[in-house]
Amino acid sequence: MIVLGVHKGHDSSAAIVKDGKVIADVQEERFSRVKHSGNSPIKSIEYCLGLLGIKDINEVDYISSTWENTPKELSVIFDLGDPSGKAENIAKQIGKSILGKAMGTNKLKLPIYYPNYKLKNKNKFINNNHHLAHAASAYFTRKTNDKCLIFTIDGAGDEMCTSIWMGEGNKIELLKSYYKEASIGWAYSVVTEGLHWIHGDGEGKTMGLAPYGDPSKCKGVLDKYFPEFKDDNLVKRSDLGESYYWSESGSTQFHFDESLEVEALIKKYGREDIAAEAQRKLEENVMNLVFGWIKKTGIKKIAFAGGVMLNVKLNQRIWNNRKDLVEEQHVYPNPGDSGLAVGAALLEYYKHNDFKGYEFNHLYLGPEYSNQEIEETLKIRKIKYTYLENPSIKAAELLADNKIVAWFQGRMESGPRALGNRSILMSPLKAENKDAINAWVKFREGFRPFCPSLTYESRHEYLKDCKDEFFMITSYDVTDHKRDKVPAVVHVDGTLRPQMVQKETNPRYWELINEFGKITGESIVLNSSFNVMGESIVNNPKEAIRCFFDSGIDALLIGNFYVAK
Repeated sequence: MIVLGVHKGHDSSAAIVKDGKVIADVQEERFSRVKHSGNSPIKSIEYCLGLLGIKDINEVDYISSTWENTPKELSVIFDLGDPSGKAENIAKQIGKSILGKAMGTNKLKLPIYYPNYKLKNKNKFINNNHHLAHAASAYFTRKTNDKCLIFTIDGAGDEMCTSIWMGEGNKIELLKSYYKEASIGWAYSVVTEGLHWIHGDGEGKTMGLAPYGDPSKCKGVLDKYFPEFKDDNLVKRSDLGESYYWSESGSTQFHFDESLEVEALIKKYGREDIAAEAQRKLEENVMNLVFGWIKKTGIKKIAFAGGVMLNVKLNQRIWNNRKDLVEEQHVYPNPGDSGLAVGAALLEYYKHNDFKGYEFNHLYLGPEYSNQEIEETLKIRKIKYTYLENPSIKAAELLADNKIVAWFQGRMESGPRALGNRSILMSPLKAENKDAINAWVKFREGFRPFCPSLTYESRHEYLKDCKDEFFMITSYDVTDHKRDKVPAVVHVDGTLRPQMVQKETNPRYWELINEFGKITGESIVLNSSFNVMGESIVNNPKEAIRCFFDSGIDALLIGNFYVAK
């Protein structure tokens, strides 16, 4: 059975599942080069189908969407009927009371130069609830199929903001859902916009800034924006007014007037302290909700999805705070809206097949390029290069010499984080390397931290009380004897957000880190995404070369080729 998952909206994406395995998962932004692109995922669909050699959309068993009502663009793409009928604009999907009246003509028609995706059997197209697709991405990527509480927490989708589900066997059952009265995600994003960062993009900056502040200096000043939970009950509603949206270059941003109030609070208390208070409120509310439901149901295995779960500090707090309550914690590694296509595809697949667990241990699900394709790209651009039998050894030597290395290998990662195939690397041994990458390569704020990749075998040398973490989705405290050894990847609060690299999963990257360890004694490297601030992670060799020459990177290892400045 083959199921194509499609998501049209913030972080549009497509994924394809064959016989229960995710074969491909890619965001439209990697093709359009517009970060968080909300364009129709036509290029993503084309990639997914092409990977399986599918030339006719009708060979697919089902197409599974991430909305209860079909976005009108998808209705046109798949020829489902008049898009002025049941199909709705994406603004309406998220909720008329949140976004207001949708604008624009309904007279859509696909140009002839796009692929023909007309479905002969319209019943193959399946609509799903937005939060149910989130829940499916979390539940159906667990190792087991036993009873599990699932929490989906984001801004809003299909009139849900915060939802609790029960997963067992093939079934996911809704236990409780809240709309804008309990949008923890919107509240955190209002603070993000008040800090003058993009709502739906800059929340990671808010999280990164928070450890520099002291929430006790402004405790309670953000209370009106956040809902409050006591155990499993909502005891105070979020007080947010009307919301607005703004579309730019195919990406949609959402806005609240309350961000102006937060801006005023920032002038009074300071950026760091307000960010710290927002992080405190986020952690407090989610933990009260999660631990309350665990106590109510007695179920100690929990899974998470939704954009809020990109907050690695929150995930650490849940894991470390109540070991008596949490037996298993699984966060889907691409929990934001770009992961919805996977959730929708798995959801439909397991309506027809038994779920027995999934060993989901990597996200290398995007395009890859052969040495021949890479070399042709280098030749056309008249770039000098050297062929290497083992680029891992060369990269390790360059890193040990404190060079900045761009690393482009294999299939592109899905999701927002580079995991060793589209990465910028540097030695973590010198504290000033964090500033160097921020200033010379990423062109971003100096306070922002960097994550490490380390060999799986060395995880306990660097991390306290850790579980397996392959996706940089949870932070951990660094061990006392390593904190001063790798200062470039230790945040100001003494935490690391790690990627544990297994040899069998990514042998070339594992060998690079292992070789660096042989030279320096530390089997860990600084790993940042291969892009500059505001741009999508690079997809193809052309983009890699452009980013390399337009930043302060010293060397590029692309396939088996070495390029130096």
